[in-house]
Amino acid sequence: MTTNSSPQLWLYDTTLRDGTQREGLSVSIEDKLRIARRLDQLGIPFIEGGWPGANPKDVQFFWQLQEDPLKQAEIVAFCSTRRPNSTAATEPMLQDILAAGTRWVTIFGKSWDLHVTTGLKTTLEENLAMIRDTIEYLRSQGRRIIYDAEHWFDGYKHNRDYALQTLEAAIASGAEWLVLCDTNGGTLPHEISQIVQDVISHLSFVICQEPMTEDKGQRTIPKIGIHTHNDSEMAVANAIAAVMAGAKMVQGTINGYGERCGNANLCSLIPNLQLKAGYSCITEDQLTQLTEASRFVSEVVNLAPDEHAPFVGRSAFAHKGGIHVSAVERNPLTYEHIQPEQVGNRRRIVISEQSGLSNVLAKARSFGIELDQQKAEAREILQRLKDLESEGFQFEAAEASFVLLMHEALGGRQKFFEVKGFQVHCDLIEGKETSNALATVKVAVDGKNILEAAEGNGPVAALDAALRKALVNFYPQIATFDLTDYKVRILNGHTGTAAKTRVLVESGNGRQRWTTVGVSTNILAASYQAVVEGLEYGLLLHSQAEAALKASS
Repeated sequence: MTTNSSPQLWLYDTTLRDGTQREGLSVSIEDKLRIARRLDQLGIPFIEGGWPGANPKDVQFFWQLQEDPLKQAEIVAFCSTRRPNSTAATEPMLQDILAAGTRWVTIFGKSWDLHVTTGLKTTLEENLAMIRDTIEYLRSQGRRIIYDAEHWFDGYKHNRDYALQTLEAAIASGAEWLVLCDTNGGTLPHEISQIVQDVISHLSFVICQEPMTEDKGQRTIPKIGIHTHNDSEMAVANAIAAVMAGAKMVQGTINGYGERCGNANLCSLIPNLQLKAGYSCITEDQLTQLTEASRFVSEVVNLAPDEHAPFVGRSAFAHKGGIHVSAVERNPLTYEHIQPEQVGNRRRIVISEQSGLSNVLAKARSFGIELDQQKAEAREILQRLKDLESEGFQFEAAEASFVLLMHEALGGRQKFFEVKGFQVHCDLIEGKETSNALATVKVAVDGKNILEAAEGNGPVAALDAALRKALVNFYPQIATFDLTDYKVRILNGHTGTAAKTRVLVESGNGRQRWTTVGVSTNILAASYQAVVEGLEYGLLLHSQAEAALKASS
């Protein structure tokens, strides 16, 4: 447990930039914004949003955060040093960085002489000039600088003197953080410790030798950070080794997402550093959100969560029969290295209907629903959750579906409409990338049957359009609802075309967004479940808003 006297560590999340370089991972602007806001809630101090100017998506992402900023986190723009034989003031990409409007900018530069001469095809001195000029220019424009020393450990091992010169150039130009990057992920923990200690010792000596000036006094060494990759399965261990050697910032990603084998996993780093090494990273309350944040991000990026991940995996505190279960029932310390609740996870032992009830009660409270754990309704919700999860449902990123489930168990799920049936017909047109689809739905509202049809550029779009067309005369507010995102995940791909499919649908009304889930071996049936619940939840929000307005008037 951390205390007020615990040494402070600064967390820097790069899920939205380095993490999205993972093969097979793709996110929309809305995905990035949802993840950024969840990381903000988690208490991450620095969130790297991307490289403004590298693609239109990142430009719009930073613009939207200027309009609606995060609550506590610093959003950071990322960029390289200027190009060889140019000037920072005339570098177009740095203008995009300034336009992003962030207070902090992370600049990466070359530490390894091999990369300077082979990659950049320039001289070692010009590389130093690129570092100095870029940082000085951004500082002159009022930006604060985090300098990422790319390929630092490889550069140090091949040419220590030159690698240290690159850090000295960054210091002299005004960088406040120097982040040592194990970009290739091939360094071992004992090497990390030795090199970090040497860097701190060397830079302290260099700065102490500088003359003190009247206007600035004696300079202090910038704070050291660590950025590790997992190519040797050492990213978390290497980051911890760097912290033990004096690093004050840890960079990583949620769930360890990243290029090749990934980055240091913040979901393992945070609890190890805070609960075991005694550092202060986030508050204890925020730490209890870690498991939910991990699963939320995995759902948003449409990747299956690692059920066996340390700390946050579904199986991290699972105990199966025999001696283990007997011992854990007497004292959880016998087979658990921390209390699962500290990271928002839970112990999984099939012993009674009460197992996991506290999680349900807490989540219900977060939606303003007070459940009595002694009443049958609470146990019914828990059992229904277990049954649905065994079928493939996941509610971490589909909270609207969970709210509807709770209302149903409590007998208060309002029946705005009933879908009697639907048909979808698709025409595949040769030579065109998309297919035309026609959906017909039969819906009952207040005992009246409505039959409507609509077209779309795919079966789900057509079904959504037909439902809206059938309902909008009864519920005009549906005209403000938008289907903003649609994700499909195959849950058991080994069964081929008979595989079970999970569909996540995100909807919005211009002010709020919500996500619903459907599961079926029929992708259209799964989509139908999610689309229908999305409309139902939107109507529920409208109904609650009207009730609140009447109560206040």
